[in-house]
Formats: sequence, structure tokens, C-alpha cells
Amino acid sequence: MAASTTYSAPASTTTGRVLSVDIARGITIAFMIMVNNNGAHAWHPFTHSVWNGWTPTDLVFPCFLFLVGVSIVLAFGKRFERGVPKGRIVVSILRRTVILFCLGLIVNGYPHFPWATLRIYGVLQRIAICYCCVALFYLWRRDATSKIVAIVVLLVGYWILLRYVPVPGAGIPGKTIPFMDMRQNWPAWLDRHIFPGRLYVGYRDPEGLLSDLPSIATTLLGVLAGLWMRTQRSRQQIAGGLLGAAVVLIAAGELWNLSFPLNKNLWTSSYVLFSAGTSALLLGALYWMIDIKGWRRAWTQPWIVFGTNAIFAYMLSELLNSTLWIQALHHHTEMFWTAIYMPIFAPIQPVGLGSLLYSIAFAAVCWLLTYPLWRKKIFLKI
Repeated sequence: MAASTTYSAPASTTTGRVLSVDIARGITIAFMIMVNNNGAHAWHPFTHSVWNGWTPTDLVFPCFLFLVGVSIVLAFGKRFERGVPKGRIVVSILRRTVILFCLGLIVNGYPHFPWATLRIYGVLQRIAICYCCVALFYLWRRDATSKIVAIVVLLVGYWILLRYVPVPGAGIPGKTIPFMDMRQNWPAWLDRHIFPGRLYVGYRDPEGLLSDLPSIATTLLGVLAGLWMRTQRSRQQIAGGLLGAAVVLIAAGELWNLSFPLNKNLWTSSYVLFSAGTSALLLGALYWMIDIKGWRRAWTQPWIVFGTNAIFAYMLSELLNSTLWIQALHHHTEMFWTAIYMPIFAPIQPVGLGSLLYSIAFAAVCWLLTYPLWRKKIFLKI
């Protein structure tokens, strides 16, 4: 007789949130804040890869999207159990999408809001698009098979497009133009034609429209992880499945990297697999520590504070950083950032250490400003 398995729900907080997911999200947000505010001479792990390849920083954003997918399954499961009508859920999805996108525009424009050249793409905008597409898809079909098919179609289709389809006005990748050329590629070409003069680096954008497709695949891989966490299996099996999937995804990403390089700017298919593997590794490790071993001491609190108000913390960090770059006095060229960084952190040697300490200090300030919300059990839901 086959041994039966039992379902054991993930550990949750008093508010019903899954603790291991909140902590994973909190760690991700903390590092997003740090790598976006890393001083004058960034410590190498806190910098993005220039083009092909990866650094730890390149794995932060896809981890957040992966956790968005996990959270969709967990949050929607509670709504389904309460009998919330699908129509209300659709309205909630669309409302959240619009608000997230608009918050991204505020981040891009603050404090001067140059409407003629305002960047339309961005981190929050990509989160909004991925959340909307995946949430509606999950609401329509809640099975794992449809998600796997969609992931395969998105990743293989994206690879075929970038590898074999001629770029208008440039040529065939790998033949008449270099494969994955920094300027001559489909995502860059499309973005230059949709939003000329509004891109991150002029001729391309790392959060461009076409690369939203593999980003959706990243979020769908998170949905698969969320479905796995809700299966009728023991906690040990759930943790083992997440960690096993991490190994497979990392290996698959590295294998595809041989012909389709890991590249965050293009969000290549190999990058999707590799980064989803590292995300599953983080979630699986935290699930094992928290849900199985019960390690929930003081070390978890800093991450929970960020994890339970992730969008607020991110918005706060972006607006605070932009504020620091405003001129301290209208008749003076010195910025607030310069007045803080130069006398305190710039003299620290080596220079990378000074930048690292600035990143930590900046994240700590954001944490202190977010902590009162957690203390009063206020969780801002968009």
C-alpha cells in the first residue's frame, strides 16, 4: 500500500500571511533598496552585469516577480475558500494593476515630472503587467499543466524571435548582425519605435515591452511553486520539491546559457530559468528553516517588516533617493546626497566598503520608516 501524505499548511502570521513567503519578499525588497542606492563606488556584487552574464544584483528583481506568482496562488486560494465572486476578483486585479503602473510613473517623474520625456517603463510597471496577466490567467485556469505550456511557449517563442527573426532595418541575428547585439535586437527596436526619447538608456530599456513576455514566464514559475506549496504533501516533501526544482532550473538555465546567454537587460529565456532556480532555492531554504524547523526568532523581524509592506518600502526608497538628489539650496549646486555621502561614507577605505555601508544605512532608514506600519499591523494593500 502506498504511503499517504498529509497536507500541512505553511506557517503563517497572526494576519494569516505565509511567514516564509513574507520573509523571502522582505529579503528581496531589502536588497532591491540596497542595490538601487549603493553609493559612489558600488561594491561589485551590488552592480548589474553590463550585458551577458549575471551578478547577485541581477537575481533580485526576478525573485520578486517569482514571489508575486507564489502570492497569487496563496492569496487567491483564500478568496476562493471564502466564496468571493470571480467578478470582484477581476475588478481587484485591474484596480491593482492600474495603481501599480501609476505608482511607477510617479517614481519615474518625481520630483520634476518632465512629461515630454517621462520614462513609461519601469520596475513597478513590469510588476503591474506581470501581475495582471498571470492573475487573470490563474483565475481562468488554476491547473499546473496550462502554466507549464504557457512557460514553454513564452520561453521558446522568445528565443526563436531573438535568434532567428530578422530585426527590421538591421538584419538576421547571428548572420548579418551579431546575435544579441546591445543595440540591434528586437526588444530595443520595438521600444525605440513605441517610446522614442523615453527609454532608460536612450536606445533600449531593461524593462521594455517585449521582454515583459519572459518576465511573465518568471511569474508563472512562481505560480507553479505556489501550487506545489498548496498540494496534499508533507512539509518535508514541499521543501524537498522546491529545492529539487531549484537545482533543475539552475542547471537548465546554465545549459541554455551556452547558446542563449543569461542576460537581464533582454530577460533571456536562460536567465528566466536560472533566476527562477535561485528564487526557488531561497524560498525552499526559508520554508525548511521556518515551516519545518520553526526558526522564527528575532532574525526574521527585519525581513517581515519589509515583506509585509513591500510596495510601500520600495516606493519610499525610490522617492527618498530622488529627494536626496534635489539641490540643497536653490542658489547652490550641492545635492542633499553629496552633503551626506561625501563627509561620512566617501572617506571610508576601500571605497567599495563605504558604498556598502551607505547602502546598509539607506535601507535601515527605509526600514525605520516602514516599521511603524508593521508595529500597528497596518498592511497597505493596493
